[in-house]
Amino acid sequence: MKVLSIQSAVAYGHVGNSAAVFPLQRIGVEVLPVYTVTFSNHTGYGAWRGPLISPADVAEVIAGIEDRGVFPEIDVVLSGYQGGEGIGDVIIDAVARVKKANPDAVYACDPVMGNAKSGCFVAPAIPELLRERVVPVADIITPNQFELGFLTGTEPGSIDSTLASADMVRARGPRTVLVTMVVDDAGSWIVQTPLIPMKANGSGDVTAALFTAHYRRTNDAADALARTASSVFDLLSNTYDAGSRELRLIESQEAYAHPRLQFTVRQVR
Repeated sequence: MKVLSIQSAVAYGHVGNSAAVFPLQRIGVEVLPVYTVTFSNHTGYGAWRGPLISPADVAEVIAGIEDRGVFPEIDVVLSGYQGGEGIGDVIIDAVARVKKANPDAVYACDPVMGNAKSGCFVAPAIPELLRERVVPVADIITPNQFELGFLTGTEPGSIDSTLASADMVRARGPRTVLVTMVVDDAGSWIVQTPLIPMKANGSGDVTAALFTAHYRRTNDAADALARTASSVFDLLSNTYDAGSRELRLIESQEAYAHPRLQFTVRQVR
């Protein structure tokens, strides 16, 4: 499997491609990372250094990959934190070109905007761009509940309201939604894990990457959810036990390669 992953990168810590690439590689996926920003660290610290990469430069990198004749081999385009406002158009164009070269390819969009605690932490134009232009061309989306609420104009909270919100966004294009639970054409499934009392930047990026890869391989949403929940829970447990603010991404690699599958996935519809 080959994944074209268009996301942010940081030198210190693990978010964006700096969170997604290694777990994908550890489960045997070839990743072609394209960066939308190159920051010293994630923005949660309140201070960082480094550039937003211009849409033109991101497009040039993608065009160079296309020049190598790789697009027919790409199975997934994965996008996350977009940085500048013009990156959405670059991603949409890349998806169209990859799918022209390989009609079986899928686009998985992690519509990164913010969360209920912090609110939006992206450029003001990004949420509307995601809602109106990017998400409708996606096959898979992996929002949190805050982001799903913005995409649909709802307030998902209960299982029923989350299912209703997922159905609303699925009617606009994406066939598969991962948001606490997973919903696709075959049904809806949920998994429950113990609460780990911490917030870890980058865990959503790992979740989106692993779920997309497992789902693309098997087309089995319940299995992909079980594997992803197992791996991410152990990653977060290791991070919490270490008292680390940054994900213990490398130290947790066996959790990606050999997930314990310790949680039961339950069908809810």
